[in-house]
Amino acid sequence: MSTEIFDKKKTVDLRKKHIGPSCKVFFSHDPIKIVRAKGQYMYDERGERYLDCINNVAHVGHSHPDVVKAGAEQMELLNTNSRFLHDNLVLYAQRLQATLPDQLSVCYFVNSGSEANDLALRLARQYTGHKDIITLDNAYHGHVSSLIDISPYKFHQLSDAERNQSVHVAPSPDVYRGKYRADHPDPATAYADDVKDIIHKAHEKGGKIAAFIAESLQSCGGQVIPPVGYFQKVAKHVRQAGGVFIADEVQVGFGRVGTHFWAFQLQGEDFVPDIVTMGKPIGNGHPMSCVITTKEVAEAFMLSGMDYFNTFGGNPVSCAIGLAVLDVIEKEDLQDNALRVGGYLTKLLEEQKEKHPLVGDIRGHGLFVGAELVRDRVKLTPATAEAQEVIYKLKEQHVLLSADGPHRNVLKFKPPMCFTEEDADAVVEKIDRILTDLEKALGLNLPNTETLESKRKLPTDENGHNHHNGERRQRDPRQTKRLKT
Repeated sequence: MSTEIFDKKKTVDLRKKHIGPSCKVFFSHDPIKIVRAKGQYMYDERGERYLDCINNVAHVGHSHPDVVKAGAEQMELLNTNSRFLHDNLVLYAQRLQATLPDQLSVCYFVNSGSEANDLALRLARQYTGHKDIITLDNAYHGHVSSLIDISPYKFHQLSDAERNQSVHVAPSPDVYRGKYRADHPDPATAYADDVKDIIHKAHEKGGKIAAFIAESLQSCGGQVIPPVGYFQKVAKHVRQAGGVFIADEVQVGFGRVGTHFWAFQLQGEDFVPDIVTMGKPIGNGHPMSCVITTKEVAEAFMLSGMDYFNTFGGNPVSCAIGLAVLDVIEKEDLQDNALRVGGYLTKLLEEQKEKHPLVGDIRGHGLFVGAELVRDRVKLTPATAEAQEVIYKLKEQHVLLSADGPHRNVLKFKPPMCFTEEDADAVVEKIDRILTDLEKALGLNLPNTETLESKRKLPTDENGHNHHNGERRQRDPRQTKRLKT
């Protein structure tokens, strides 16, 4: 059944008239109009089906009947704020906390990942009495003002004078393209020592560290997997400086990494953040999120004398939906599915790396996987135009995938958790053919061969965010072009 009210052209015209011009759409030259979705598939107004490889919001699958039913039934019964007692709130808090280390026991329910990260900064600053924040290069933590300040993914275009001087940027712990790579004897310590140096320099200028914040796995930064031990070492330096460690699980939590329920647990059982933020998958598309912290941090926040109240955070409908999501993850064994299917997808992509010189690196955990395309495997020249060509060609073949990272050359896989091995086969087979055609047209036979100049102009961004060349800040005009095949 179609839910289309206007034809596509009318929808586009009305959007241009009434929606802010900075609100971007995917595939802006020919956007897709989606009218319904189910599981790992989305359908346009003509009934054409698209395989969704990027929607980490519809965590247990689009329009999951158990989640829809839970929300509808609770909405019929009661929806109010958390200043009234209701069991859904405490039941959900109890269920959610049971997935985390015991120290993380106090919940604050809010409505989006941005709200969660903003509140986490408030908690950290109140608890420590300090102001300065350390963030990672290429990080993205949300769209509110406090988070733009700590999101280099967004603020790279600003001059030094325009940036918040209490925010310090540490190198992204990228062992493929970063400062310390896989051949380094101890990249975890080396990257953590950079954080230690930042703390020392901040202290010399009179600053005091309130928090270090990091996505447990960097997503917009290019599907970056920190070396094991990095978080422990950083946490030691930060805590010695009087700060706390905030783990941002907004994009990678709830079993997506397969081996663990939370991505920060990949660092080892001996690592426990002081604050964890979550959003996106928590409600399978319903606007809800949460901050979980220790009793000590929560009590310090209370001592500020300011009550915390959130009109919609923790309402009975949101909690019913959150409970349903947890039930589905368990009932359908989706964490194990992420481990099994994600491993299979990674294996298929590794085979493409052996076959295609454009594929420089495959990395990921579970159903969080990145394929970095490069023009030269030694120089690591970003294959930005080629990555854009891949996602456009896939779109033409009814597969939705995105490219991100500082160079927009990393193909990002973050599909709904019901993604199957058959889905993985289908998308990788298409990527194989697209890369084969690209490399043939470009005369690419050896891993170190540079590609030809691209011919057709592409939109610079298919993810709705501003990107800036990580080499930095002058954009290479070749990287905004689409290859002609």
